[in-house]
Amino acid sequence: MKKLKRADAAKAKKGRKTSAGRSKAAPRLTKRPAKPPRRGASGDDGAKDTVRATIRGLRTKLKEAQRRVAELEAAADTDFLLEIPNRRGFERELARAVAYMKRYRASGALIVLDVDRLKPINDSFGHGAGDEVLKAIAATLTRQVRASDVVGRLGGDEFALLLWNLSGIDAKAKAVAFEQAVDELSFVFRGQHVTAGASAGVALLGAQSDPGRALEEADAAMYVRKAQRRHEPRIRLVGS
Repeated sequence: MKKLKRADAAKAKKGRKTSAGRSKAAPRLTKRPAKPPRRGASGDDGAKDTVRATIRGLRTKLKEAQRRVAELEAAADTDFLLEIPNRRGFERELARAVAYMKRYRASGALIVLDVDRLKPINDSFGHGAGDEVLKAIAATLTRQVRASDVVGRLGGDEFALLLWNLSGIDAKAKAVAFEQAVDELSFVFRGQHVTAGASAGVALLGAQSDPGRALEEADAAMYVRKAQRRHEPRIRLVGS
């Protein structure tokens, strides 16, 4: 009996120790659930990226469209054969120059130059020969002017030159020099030597000038000069 009582007492004591140990042990921490991702966060970022990409694409297209417009405007103002300003482009440059002269009291000269014998050359040797003559004349005139000056083609066989800061005497001397330079050009078509020739008229430009009126004056002066040169042969063909 005593042994049983001792065994029961030991079990009871052991039980008390176990309970005490459990009560003294650190309480178990409950794992806190992770926060769910904020709704729409990844979707918003994707939408923003899409908008940015769209804006970049539109800007690229806008730059390309602006470049294309500039090319078309330049083409509209340029003679496709000679790669110099056509009438539209030259008249624009002339208007700008006159506006500048009016504001700053500058001066210049306008020279209209007409090829004397282009039509006979076209009739005798074809328009390909005439185009070669025009290209050579355009190159010759361009070489004899400054970077600030403008050489343009008004149409057909007529050229125009806008020259800055020239007196009346200097402008007329320059017109004669242009005539001589063109007169000295020589071409060979179908084994024959051909010269073209040119007549030039001058109109002075200043603060009181009108672009349209200046063109008319220079054109009229050119026809007077052409009449003076009519004694020269229309076209000279010499065996090679």
